Amino acid sequence: MKAISNIKKRYENYQGLDAADKKMFWKEALVNNAMYIMMIIAVIYTYTQNNRFLTVGSIVNILSLSAAYIPIACGIAGCIVLTGTDLSAGRVVGLTACISASLLQSVDYGTKMFPNLPVMPILLVIIIAIAVGGLVGWVNGFFVAKFQLHPFIVTLATQLIVNGTLLIYIMINGNNGQPLSGLDKSFKDFVTGSHLTLFGTPIPNYVWYACVIVAIMWFIWNKTTFGKNMFAVGSNPEAANVSGVNVMKTTILVHTLAGAMYGITGFIESARIGSNTATTGANYESDAIAACVIGGVSFVGGTGKISGVVTGVFLLRIIFVALQFLSINQNWQYIIKGVIILVACAIDMRKYLVRK
Repeated sequence: MKAISNIKKRYENYQGLDAADKKMFWKEALVNNAMYIMMIIAVIYTYTQNNRFLTVGSIVNILSLSAAYIPIACGIAGCIVLTGTDLSAGRVVGLTACISASLLQSVDYGTKMFPNLPVMPILLVIIIAIAVGGLVGWVNGFFVAKFQLHPFIVTLATQLIVNGTLLIYIMINGNNGQPLSGLDKSFKDFVTGSHLTLFGTPIPNYVWYACVIVAIMWFIWNKTTFGKNMFAVGSNPEAANVSGVNVMKTTILVHTLAGAMYGITGFIESARIGSNTATTGANYESDAIAACVIGGVSFVGGTGKISGVVTGVFLLRIIFVALQFLSINQNWQYIIKGVIILVACAIDMRKYLVRK
C-alpha cells in the first residue's frame, strides 16, 4: 500500500510540472536508471541471439551464481556505507575456502592435507571460517578507526598479508600447493545438495543459506541500533560522535561483520568449486563492489539498502552469464566489467552532486 501511495504521489507531482520540468524529469530518470536500462537491453538482446538464455536451467544457474556472491556483497556493502572499501575480501574468501576444504576432505582421499585428521563437524568448520574472516575484518576496522588510516591502504595491506598466509597454508604438510579437493560427501551435500527443484532443475542448498543471510543482514541494517549507528557514521562521523555514537566501535564492528561474511562465502565456495587453490576468491571483491554500487550503495557514505545489494548482485550475474551465452572472449569480459564499475560510480556521484 505504501508503494502504491508513493507512485500515486509521484504521478501527481509529475502532472504539476511544466513542459521544461517534465523534460528534465525524464532526463534525470534515464540517467539515474541507466544501469537498469542497460541490463534490460542486454537481456533482450542475449535472448534474441540465444533463446537458451531464459530457460529454467539458465535462470537457476543465474540464481545459484548470485546466491554464492551475496554474502561477500552484503559484507563489503557495510564498508562502502562507511565511505570505505575492502580490497582484502577476495583473499579472505580464498583463505577460508582452503581452510574449509582442508578440514572437510574425505578420510580416504589419497592426498588429504591432514591424513590423520577425521572429517570435522560442518558446524565447527563454519565457525572457524567465520572466525578467521572476522579476525581479518577486525584488524581492518581497528586500523581504520584507531589510526584514522584510509580503508584502501589498510585493506591493501591485509590483502597482501592474507594472500601470503594462504600461500603458506596450502604448502604445509607436504601439500606443496596442490588443489584441495576430494571433499567429504556430507560437506558437498550440505552446500551443493538440493531438496527442492524448479521444473526438474535442482536448486542448490546454498541458495537458501543466502536467503537467510539476506534476512539477517536486512534486520541488522534496519532494525538494530548498530545499523542506525553505521549509517550515522557513514553520513557524518563527527556529527555521529557528538550524538553519542561510538564511532570507533561501530567502524570495527562493521568491518568485523564484513569479514564474517567473507568467511561464509569462502565456506560455500569451497564446496561449490570442489577444487580449491591459491587463486580461489581472486578478484571477488571487484564483483562485490560493482554489485553494491549498481544496487545503490553510495561511496559518499550513509546510503544503501540490502535489497539494493541483492538486486545489484543479480543484475551483475545476469550480465556475466549473458556474455558467456554470447560467446564473448574472457579478456573482453574483464573490460566490460571495468566499464560497468566506472559507469555505475559515475552515475552514483552524479546523483550525489544533484542532491547536494
